[in-house]
Amino acid sequence: MTGSATGLFTDTELAELRAKLEDEAAELRADISDSEIDIKGLISDSGDGSGDDIADIGSKTFEREQDMFVAGQVQESLRQVEHAIARIDSGKYGICENCGEPIGRARLEVYPRATLCMACKIAEGG
Repeated sequence: MTGSATGLFTDTELAELRAKLEDEAAELRADISDSEIDIKGLISDSGDGSGDDIADIGSKTFEREQDMFVAGQVQESLRQVEHAIARIDSGKYGICENCGEPIGRARLEVYPRATLCMACKIAEGG
């Protein structure tokens, strides 16, 4: 791991941040695993259907779709965390992927997965 290209963080701070991101990634992977088990259970429950009325079927379908949506959000969070770790490892952490300017320490402290500076994020519509 090299020092921060932007001078925003010391090597020690980057190592601590990387460790926190690794912990977050492990938690997200566990959440994804749990969600997959839950979704498989819902899918197998919906296969029987005997004795279910229309409301039961609708509730099961809604619950399955909601769980799948949440699992997708968790998967996206994991992708962002892994991307932040890769940026730390490559020495590009803290540099806007759009304009190449520093993202800013305050923004990264609040949202360590940030890949855009505030100006680019606002221009993007976020």
